[in-house]
Order: sequence, then C-alpha cells, then structure tokens
Amino acid sequence: MVIYTVQPGDSLYSIAQRFRVSPQRVILDNGLSEPQSLAVGQSLLLLSPALTYTARQGDTLPAIADHFGVTPEILLQNNPRLSLSAPLRVGQDIVIHFTAAKRRRIALNGYASSSVDRNLLGRTLPYLTYLTVFGYGFTLEGRLIPPDDLPLLELARQHQTLPVMLLSSVTEDGGFNSYRTEQLLQNPDLQRRVLANVLAVMDQKGYAGLDLDFEFIPQGNFQAYLQLIETAAEQLHAKGYFLHVDLAPKTSSSQKGLLYDAHDYAAIGAVADRVLLMTYEWGYTYGPPMAVAPLDQVRQVAEYAVSQISPEKILLGLPNYGYDWILPFERGITRATAIGNEYAVEIARRQGAAILFNETAQAPWFDYTREGLEHVVWFEDVRSIEKKYDLMDELSLLGGGYWNLVRPFQQNWSFAAARYNLQKL
Repeated sequence: MVIYTVQPGDSLYSIAQRFRVSPQRVILDNGLSEPQSLAVGQSLLLLSPALTYTARQGDTLPAIADHFGVTPEILLQNNPRLSLSAPLRVGQDIVIHFTAAKRRRIALNGYASSSVDRNLLGRTLPYLTYLTVFGYGFTLEGRLIPPDDLPLLELARQHQTLPVMLLSSVTEDGGFNSYRTEQLLQNPDLQRRVLANVLAVMDQKGYAGLDLDFEFIPQGNFQAYLQLIETAAEQLHAKGYFLHVDLAPKTSSSQKGLLYDAHDYAAIGAVADRVLLMTYEWGYTYGPPMAVAPLDQVRQVAEYAVSQISPEKILLGLPNYGYDWILPFERGITRATAIGNEYAVEIARRQGAAILFNETAQAPWFDYTREGLEHVVWFEDVRSIEKKYDLMDELSLLGGGYWNLVRPFQQNWSFAAARYNLQKL
C-alpha cells in the first residue's frame, strides 16, 4: 500500500504505470469523479491486489467467499462496486485480498440520519461494526420522537452491522433542547417513561444497543447524568443490550465549561460498554479557519482518555467532512460551509488550487479565489486519516467512529479495509 501525493505534471496513468497498479483500481479506491484531471497536492491511495478471482457463469458472491475462506462483506470491502444483490458479470475480476499486511482487528462506528442516500450507505456498511442511527428525541410526557429508521435498520442487517439507537434532546423541529435534558435528569417519572419506551422500541425494531448523546448539560446535573447512565446500563444489560456514551473532547479532569462539566471520563467509562470521543469541530461553522480535527489536539484528548478509561472501550471520533470559509474571517459574521472530503478535492481541481498539508495539524488545506472572494478550505484525506489511525494503534484503542456518513469518502474506507480486519459482530 502506497499513499502518494500528486505532483505537477502527474497524470492518473503516469502514476499507475510508475507504481504498477491498475488505473481502474486507483479510480475505484479514491472515488475519482474526473480521473483525467488531478489536483496538485491531492493524495491517492494505491493498492495492489495479491489474489484475484475472475467471475464465471453461475458464480455468486457468497459462493466465492466460501471458496476462499472469507466473508461476502470482505469481498465488498475489497471491491466497492460489488453489490450483495446485483449478479456478477462473467469475466469480472474480484480482489480476494491485497498485498498490504493487516495490522490488527478494530471496530468502526458510523452515524447516519434518515436523510442519508441509501446507495451511499449500502456501499459504506460493509466497513462498519456499528451503525448509529441519529436520532431519537423525547417529549416532556415521555413519548419518543422517532426518525425514519426502518430502511436504515434493514440495510444494516443485510451487512451484519449492529444497529445502535441514539437518544438525545433533539426536538420535533430537529434542534436540541437543554431544558428537556434537565427535565429528564431531574424528573424520575419522566426518566422511567423515556427508558421504558426506548427499550420497547429496541425490542420492536431490533436495535442491538443504545447511544446516549447529551451535550451542553445544564450545570448542577453532573450526578444526575451519571445516574441516568447507570440506570440505562442496568436496564439495557438485563435485556442483553449494550450502552455507548458520547464524550466531549476533554484534556483534563479539571477542564471547565458547559460542554465538559457533566462528562466525567472515569465515572462514565466505568459504566458504559463503549465511549466515543468527539474529537472534531476545532474548525467549525462559526469559528476561524483551521483543521476540523488537528492531530495535536486530538492526541491530547486521546491520551487523557486512556488515563481514565480502558482503551478497549474507546472509539476515536473521525470527521467525514471539511469546511470552506470565505475570507477575511469576521467572528459573528463569517459562516463556513460544510463540505465532503471528496468534494473538497473537486473544488481544488476545478479552481486549479494546489493542496497543501499542515504538519502540525496533519491535515490538508488550500485556498482559492472565486468571483472576487478569497476562500480557504480545510478537510480530511487519506494522509490525515492514516495519522489518526496510527494514534488509535499507538494507544490500543478499540477503533474509530465517523461523524457522519452522509458524504462519500471512499479512499478512507479502502484504506481501513486494506490495513485492518474490520470487526463484524
């Protein structure tokens, strides 16, 4: 496996020839929409198959998988254009495995709302251990506010991905409500009704676990939030379900602020089955231009986390997006546009911008001018993702969790499958 940075004068075919890889494979693994034109500074994942099979008349994906002692999901990981339902083409080459050695076994989680493109989700699920469906809210009477989750649950089951129900303070209009959070924590009757309804939905729809995602918890509710987690864990475990909890990106136990106060890493980590570190949003919609998940900042959070929580419980948060800012940045006025990582490269290609790589943040960025306005873009590519996975390995974390799955990022998934055995439970 090679990660290559495009240089001036490079073309897809010159790169493929130099590294003795198939141009079609490069297109596939990097999600290239316009392969005849590359951006200078663009990163490319170059994978070399070690074993392939040519499909014959009557072949099926499960039969081929069984013949080579792998699973259909592994074949889908190695061949992103394959489908569980579509018939194989005679003469189609199928990669059984690559030359890259696997490092270890990891778990991957991804968050998706009901608005996700079903075809995109179907191509992503082969790589995921968990699909966390965003998200259920609740009323002050204890009724749940459900998303349109049944199509997502059906897709998850098809790909042996465990569906996780998410509970937060999301309201009927899609916003978040701290008052409802406080009422849930302070009102035992409301809490009892909400948890009873959560368990009923999990039983009915086939969820495997629950994710608690409560952020900006009103002050004075630290103990009440921990009690909610303990109560939820007890009730879930009694029925064979697991509990995930999302944690704000803290770097010390003394860190203050509404985002951090109620997120006691040690106490929550002792109760939850797994936690997600929300290690993203340093660069955010209303903030100054910078990397969404700069590695130096992510490292501080992860190193603190493993001092408080068993590493095998920790999923490192990974951003599947970037931002495009118009300059000059003016606080309170400038509003960045969230974009996909593949789309960021497409902007650079169309604008003739050279992509640079910040060594401190370990993240790609570029600037360009359109209609007289200066822009700067920070995003993720396979280089920045590799550094985050290296950190996961260094600290022996369980794996990673992606926020979120609504945008394509194929080189990320191809990288993960080539380097790791991806857990399916």
